[in-house]
Amino acid sequence: MSDSTTAGGAGEGTRAVRAGLPEPVKYEPTLPGPVFAAHFHLPGEPTGPYTYGRDENPTWTHLERAVGELEAPGQDGVDTLVFASGMAAISSVLFSQLRTGDTVVLPSDGYQALPLVRAQLEAYGIEVRTAPTGGDAQLGVLDGARLLWIESPSNPGLDVCDIRRLVEAAHARGALVAVDNTLATPLGQRPLELGADFSVASGTKQLTGHGDVLLGYVTGRSGEPMTAVRRWRKIVGAIPGPMEAWLAHRSIATLQMRVDRQCSTALMVAQALRDRPEVSGLRYPGLADDPSHQVAARQMRRFGCVVSFALPTRARAERFLAELRLVDDATSFGGVRSTAERRGRWGGDAVPEGFIRLSVGAEDPEDLVADVLRALDESAR
Repeated sequence: MSDSTTAGGAGEGTRAVRAGLPEPVKYEPTLPGPVFAAHFHLPGEPTGPYTYGRDENPTWTHLERAVGELEAPGQDGVDTLVFASGMAAISSVLFSQLRTGDTVVLPSDGYQALPLVRAQLEAYGIEVRTAPTGGDAQLGVLDGARLLWIESPSNPGLDVCDIRRLVEAAHARGALVAVDNTLATPLGQRPLELGADFSVASGTKQLTGHGDVLLGYVTGRSGEPMTAVRRWRKIVGAIPGPMEAWLAHRSIATLQMRVDRQCSTALMVAQALRDRPEVSGLRYPGLADDPSHQVAARQMRRFGCVVSFALPTRARAERFLAELRLVDDATSFGGVRSTAERRGRWGGDAVPEGFIRLSVGAEDPEDLVADVLRALDESAR
């Protein structure tokens, strides 16, 4: 987890701090404030970059450049588009690339909103096939597909697939590949370097890290597929507000520091949980004995801030959550304040009633581990 020099000529911490900043101008701020504009001065022909607020905004531009520098450092011919939420970004890829009669492959163990997406795709006459993330099972249903959707690590089960292998197989069959990179972040893995056509993520999570911004993005290689994504954003109007975009860009400056702290602490928490007899189904790709570790280690540079496990019963899980003092009982993940939840309360995830998704924050590692272990002890009474 060192800040080693990476592709693009700078270390990841340096890149995160300076990503997307404009050239210095005397007396101007290093990061310009948000531009609140629905329209721009536009005499004559509309040949400039900014015409109308639904199409482009200077604050988006800075953020899109920043995300692009993290997702594809040193690469030319890559575009990034920001959206109002992660689901807006996901929808933009799926609905801009697929037509009636097409086939798409989704993970059967992915984000809980994917069943809703599936129902909408099928209503449009698109065939949806599903297979689990683990074991590269999606390979078995690729024939004839137009698009393969990968979620690695999967949410909430934290399974990992061999992205390179799946990409090569999909491309050999003429399919595009999109990877949901939310759990990994660009500092954990870079899907475009693994061959994917799109890297899609919810910036609401660890990318921005403070639990105060809804945001999504798509990064992809320049060309018709990304042109179609841009067109979809324009048609649907799923655009972020300037303030959200500015807050996101500001937050990226601390990304490497947050990710390193959270990932190292997550490993400590997972190691502590491994010794608890009441814990079953423990998953964290950074554990040497995790079923996905070997694959994850080949394609990930960091293993994320989320640990998942199950307690024996729903009641035990609820008592555990109630006993935590440094961990908020809340959904989502990736924030500087640790959160945990019993995922079964939402429905839609094929998990046991006592399944816990724990998002590790930036608290002192020893304090957090002690709090988790104390809560396990108290919940047993």
